[in-house]
Amino acid sequence: MIFFETSILSVMSDELAGKHIVLGITGGVAGYKAAELARLLGKAGAQVDVVMTAAAIHFVAPLTFQALTGRPVFTSLWDVPQENGMAHIDLTRRADAVIVAPATADFIAKLVHGLADDLLASLCLARDCPLLVAPAMNRQMWEHPATVRNMAQLRADGVGVLGPASGAQACGEVGAGRMLEPAEIIDALRASFQPKMLAGKRVLLTAGPTFEALDPVRGLTNSSSGKMGFALAQASAEAGAEVTLVAGPVSLPTPAGVTRIDVTGALEMRDAVKSALAGRHIFIAVAAVADYRPAVPVAHKIKKGAQTLTLELVANPDILAEVAARPDAPFCVGFAAESQNLAEYAEGKRRAKQLPLVVGNLVQDGLGGNANVVTLFDAAGAHPLAPGDKLTIARAIVRHIAEMLDAQN
Repeated sequence: MIFFETSILSVMSDELAGKHIVLGITGGVAGYKAAELARLLGKAGAQVDVVMTAAAIHFVAPLTFQALTGRPVFTSLWDVPQENGMAHIDLTRRADAVIVAPATADFIAKLVHGLADDLLASLCLARDCPLLVAPAMNRQMWEHPATVRNMAQLRADGVGVLGPASGAQACGEVGAGRMLEPAEIIDALRASFQPKMLAGKRVLLTAGPTFEALDPVRGLTNSSSGKMGFALAQASAEAGAEVTLVAGPVSLPTPAGVTRIDVTGALEMRDAVKSALAGRHIFIAVAAVADYRPAVPVAHKIKKGAQTLTLELVANPDILAEVAARPDAPFCVGFAAESQNLAEYAEGKRRAKQLPLVVGNLVQDGLGGNANVVTLFDAAGAHPLAPGDKLTIARAIVRHIAEMLDAQN
């Protein structure tokens, strides 16, 4: 079969470049983190207007943010440098997003009840752009029933809630209530600008290697890092999907908004997939599942002795083929990591398993690394993607999946 290039899907630049962000800072000790957040926003190419409450300036001086952003800092309804005296409207008219970090319990209560007694609260009411908050407070305040009710109402009102994290707090307590780190907030803000192409969809993915035990300390595995699968889980969540990730033994953080199930061997992964499959619209099998496992794992450590060791191996189940063969199969996406003849093997896999889409790559181009070069194979032909980091590639794959699903409807 002859394959041809039908399109080259472009990679994405930084989603924050050219964006106008209003950064609100309220009165909490986590305000020191907002300085780094402002710096990172500027580094990403965003224009940042900082608005501080009266309490916030007791923790960090406005001059700090003016130096970091190169722009005036707004602190009051009454002395802002707006010709029409309407900063509470004008600042958000040209904003792409308002983010309040840190957002104290007091300010969150204001948002819930629609109070507008200062500039930042007024801006949060007089806006058409998205609003995100990064809560930061003592753990007892975070766990208080009033705060729990307020957070539920914020989410119901469509406000994006980032965090909080758990850990040691300035008050000496340990628990939930820490503001997310600036880099985490930047990632969440980038994600918020992604188009919600999979809104309403439920996605199940597998990622990473499997480990097939030979004895209590040894096993058969491979060099898959899981990075591509985790990137696809993140990209799917960014696109608005409800995402469950079945992960083999890897040490990667779980993407925000993703439900994670950790497994070890192929049989365990198969069981986890079967248990989570009901109601899924999309199944993406990224995991590098071992083709074989020991017929009978040894109960105790195999001692070194003979110069040769014979192992009896049996084939592992083909999880993707089993899912794709179901009468109620979701939209199935396979991966083909090859060392040669990529087009032949990847398209052969797609046809043999009757898959709508296979993502193919040469192992020398991306296995275990942070970047990748892939080609998408579907019934229309081969679609090479431009080289890029794995999250950029994952977003392009998600976009292609969404377009295929739209074409089916």
